[in-house]
Amino acid sequence: MYHGSKVKKSLLGIPKYIFMLFFVLIAIGPMVWAFLSSFKTYAEINSSAIALPKSLNLQNYKDAFKYAPIAKYFLNSVLIVGISVLVTVCVVAMCAYVVSRFRFKFKTAIVLMISASLMLPAQAISQPLFAIFKALGIFDTKLGLILVYSAMGIPMSFFVMVSYYETISTALEESAYIDGATFLQTFLHIILPLAKPGLVTIALLQFINTWNEFYFALMLTSGDSARTVPIALNYYMGTFANNYSALFAAVVMTVMPTILVFIILQRQVMESLTAGAVKG
Repeated sequence: MYHGSKVKKSLLGIPKYIFMLFFVLIAIGPMVWAFLSSFKTYAEINSSAIALPKSLNLQNYKDAFKYAPIAKYFLNSVLIVGISVLVTVCVVAMCAYVVSRFRFKFKTAIVLMISASLMLPAQAISQPLFAIFKALGIFDTKLGLILVYSAMGIPMSFFVMVSYYETISTALEESAYIDGATFLQTFLHIILPLAKPGLVTIALLQFINTWNEFYFALMLTSGDSARTVPIALNYYMGTFANNYSALFAAVVMTVMPTILVFIILQRQVMESLTAGAVKG
């Protein structure tokens, strides 16, 4: 009887695993296809889109660097995205902690303003932003993109960190104050280490959003000095639209950093997302 019940339960679980497998294939299928296609020749891509490459043809990656300044754009992305992530994390870590722990005048107004910014589409601020950057002389500069990306990342990161700080017991801070610790010492040596999963989560979200950002990177730049990796793909969609081999190679190089960073930091992200549930 027990054995039959166990078999029945296993059979009932099959649809669940088929359902999960279906969505996994949808998620990773395009990435695997693009990766394999990046090793194909132009003739192989035209003959069969789903066939495996006959050999690991690295010429496509060489062509990707030859047809567009992807190396320069890649370095620009590393610098701009890296600094914007650092700025966002530093600002949000302090701001969210104060909002989550203290009552003060205009607190509600500040939270409402940050909430309102989440509903503001990028297109609505394009023209004013363009005019301001021109007037300040930071159009087509790395500094301009760093400021925009940092500001764009603050609202969502703010609410993520406010929620995470609320999972940390206030008893730890009270004990530290009793022992003579200052506010800054308590924040730096007690709260920040405990908030590491949350900080890693907002850093990862900011990295993914800014690394793949296209609209402002195109609108607020005009030359090669500050443009980022997503803009490089425009070269292949325009002048070299028929060179699908180089295009797939460029796509792989563009998305690979975000995939690798997520794989490395996924443990901290999962800890942050489940922190509230564990506390409850």
